[in-house]
Amino acid sequence: MHRVYATLLLFLLVSFSSFGQTITLKGKIIDDSTKLALESATVYLTSAKDSTIIDYTISDKNGSFSLATKKITKPAFLKVSFMGYQDYKQEIKELTVSKDFGQLFIQEQPNQLGEVVIKGEAPPVRIKKDTLEFNAASFKIRPDANVEALLKQLPGVEITSDGKITVNGKEVNNILVNGKPFFGKDGKIATENLPAEIIDKVQITDTKTKEEELSGDAASSQEKTINLTIQEDKNKGLFGKFSGGMGTDDRYEASGLVNYFKNEQKISVLGSANNINSVGFSMDEIFDAMGGGRNFYSNGDGSFGVDGMRFGGGTGITESGMIGLNFADKWFKKLDAGGSYFYTNSETNNDNRSRVENFLTGDSAGGNSFITESSGRTKNINDGHNLSLDFEYKIDSLTTLSIRPNLTKNTADYSNRFQQTSTNNLGLINQTTSDNFSKSENVNFENQLYFNRRFKKKGRSFGFTFNNTHKDDDSDNITKSETYYFQDPSLDDDIRNQRRFNNRKEEGYYVRLGYSEPITDSLSLTFRAAYTTNKKTADRSTFDFNDTDNQYNVLNDSLSYSLDSRTQNVNPSIGINIRKKKYSMGLSLGTQIIKFENSSLFANSIGEVNKDYMYPSANLWLNYNISKSKSAYVYYNFDVTMPTAEQLLPIVDLSNPLSRITGNPNLDPEKSHNVYLNFNNYDYASKSGFYLYAGVNYHEQQIVMSTVFNPTDLISVTEFQNITNMANGYMGFSIDKTVKTEGHSFRFSTGLNSSFNYSKGLTNNSLYKAQGYQLTPELAITWDYGDLLSITPSYKYTFNRTDFTNYMIDYTSNYTHSLKLETTSRWPKHVVFGNDFGYNYNSNIADGFQKDFYLWNMSLGYNFFGDKLLAKVKVYDLLNQNVNATRTITPTAIQDVENTVLRRYAMFSLTYKIEKFGGKKKNPWEEQ
Repeated sequence: MHRVYATLLLFLLVSFSSFGQTITLKGKIIDDSTKLALESATVYLTSAKDSTIIDYTISDKNGSFSLATKKITKPAFLKVSFMGYQDYKQEIKELTVSKDFGQLFIQEQPNQLGEVVIKGEAPPVRIKKDTLEFNAASFKIRPDANVEALLKQLPGVEITSDGKITVNGKEVNNILVNGKPFFGKDGKIATENLPAEIIDKVQITDTKTKEEELSGDAASSQEKTINLTIQEDKNKGLFGKFSGGMGTDDRYEASGLVNYFKNEQKISVLGSANNINSVGFSMDEIFDAMGGGRNFYSNGDGSFGVDGMRFGGGTGITESGMIGLNFADKWFKKLDAGGSYFYTNSETNNDNRSRVENFLTGDSAGGNSFITESSGRTKNINDGHNLSLDFEYKIDSLTTLSIRPNLTKNTADYSNRFQQTSTNNLGLINQTTSDNFSKSENVNFENQLYFNRRFKKKGRSFGFTFNNTHKDDDSDNITKSETYYFQDPSLDDDIRNQRRFNNRKEEGYYVRLGYSEPITDSLSLTFRAAYTTNKKTADRSTFDFNDTDNQYNVLNDSLSYSLDSRTQNVNPSIGINIRKKKYSMGLSLGTQIIKFENSSLFANSIGEVNKDYMYPSANLWLNYNISKSKSAYVYYNFDVTMPTAEQLLPIVDLSNPLSRITGNPNLDPEKSHNVYLNFNNYDYASKSGFYLYAGVNYHEQQIVMSTVFNPTDLISVTEFQNITNMANGYMGFSIDKTVKTEGHSFRFSTGLNSSFNYSKGLTNNSLYKAQGYQLTPELAITWDYGDLLSITPSYKYTFNRTDFTNYMIDYTSNYTHSLKLETTSRWPKHVVFGNDFGYNYNSNIADGFQKDFYLWNMSLGYNFFGDKLLAKVKVYDLLNQNVNATRTITPTAIQDVENTVLRRYAMFSLTYKIEKFGGKKKNPWEEQ
């Protein structure tokens, strides 16, 4: 393992050499009439041939600029733009060495009465303090392109095949439209569905918490926010699209998205229905919502998330419907309002089978492992409501109140039938058949309130936070099971016909006061005091079936209990914040005073566990901008996690006939130290990016399960124990390089992701150690021939290995291969062709599970009526080979699982776009 990381570090050092071939351009921007220096003027280089941006910067408070860029071997222009001034332009034939341009004088824009004033060219990019702003009209895209196509043209913006957006190597986690969320902050609906022609500006800033945003503090994270501003004449209108399709095997899909904008008021409605495991409305213009291939979203299972909610994907085949509403408005001068509502309905059916090899320690007549094989069928029907609101009230120019309530309600009907057997060297150990039926309802209300008051002294502010959570979960379960034991004649078989009622409630409140006082322009102190209280209750009542009156009315005390748990935490802290031109950082230190009270009633016995704790609290972050293209980020925190009431109280969980789980009143909280760091170097001039990240979680003390197996029937008895000194971590890098020639673009991307885990556990009262690691190198190449053709081959290899100490096996390992080829063609005119081919291989899956499969998707579409109507034929899993077989390796078991998946189907669909705006955008490229 050490040799692997040494090789990785050597490779990274060699990689740095590719980022050093640059020259430096210097100069000073001066007002021609006053001879005063101009701060924040935009200085940029463009190609003389096609006006594409080569590089950019801004002038500092002295009017000086310094631009590190690649050598200029073809004609270019050095341009200067400043609001209210005429544009400056100087032609450069060639420049292969650094140069000082000296003083560059720019003149004010004439504005005499009666004269016609010619406006200067809008610069493609401006830098305003912490905001990077692109002028959308400066970038050439297809007339029917969406926002995602526009973003791909912006300098430093990259969008991966799984939809992740980065700006200069930093991930975008928040996308806004005119400053407001659009169906969730991740923005997938906005980027995939809004037409690019309505966008005026693309503004990029650091992502801030609500407290940082209102107080003016520096962002404590490295993620980015994109705000899309809409052109004034397009901010009044109606646009959207509707799609419907019918396919073989009774497959279908239908969706619609309508957006109404009128100045500050924005209303959007979407809906969908399908039985192809998708979110329903189009996420990809080639394959719509069809999963697999390029639509293998970041959730890893083909699912799609909107503002924390998950649609599609998972296991089995899902038939779903959804309707959503999003709005944003200014209700009166000082109140901004926004929100969204979703209703979802789904039915999922799945057949599954699994094989688990469970490892044992110590002596056992049946050997040092046993095999559990199961097969089953599940059906799950869900209804969900989700309402999120966002109100921001500006009481005055210095005072703001933010309120963000959220209400969710979900109901589910679930049924499961399965058979399971366990065997060892002596033969059959036990056998179980079970039928389970349940109805559940959960309601969750959360509210976040933040009040901020800034004072006239810059940097001085007062903040008040109040958050509350209320959860109520109810379930009604019926279990009919039969478990037979074959190797222990003294053990009675377990036959159950029971009804179980569960109720769980949680109520939490969080209050925090904070005051920030500036010491200097760049240094401030923050004093905070926080109080948290959280109360949880759980009641389980189990009734056996009464054959006399055919009712579930015989209380089973051994399977019934109630518990209460309350945690109170007082956390005073002091923080220091530094904000310099090159770096910003924050350090917070405090004390946690915890009161932990727990009680239970089980088997007519009352249990109580009450404890008091005092721990430090610590949080540190540092964001260092080494240069315009290079930055580093470090984060550390100390975390304390309390045990759950079930882990602590003397309750024995007997709900599974093959296991017994009991609490341990001597448990202490988990304590961990978490460190994360990254280094980013994105050089726009050479279109090269390098990103390095690493993180370590050191668990000073952790809670683990200690399991003892009966040597004859292998019924397990588990309790919880504290074990010290464990760790897990991760490390990786990525390198990107784009080469553009006339009409062609090549993008090379490679990287390595790795993780390690050092853990300890207890099996049969023996302490074992496990050291595992995973290595995942990957490579992708994209060739674009203008807008006509795009080809992307990619490959990913994953290797897992776990080494054991004091265990019955020395190690276990496996590897996987994943190969893809994605092709998109827009030739001839109006024709869109997509072809995605993938191959997956798993080396060490158990016999009886398919090791490899091909997934081939194909789509052919034609645009009618000025590209407003798209007719499409698409085929999923052309070779009918798709499978869902996975292997999971843990320190105690190897698990192979196979679930139902969608197989081959063909579908014909129609998509119609509507666009009605107040004006029609001028295309600067048509005027040239």
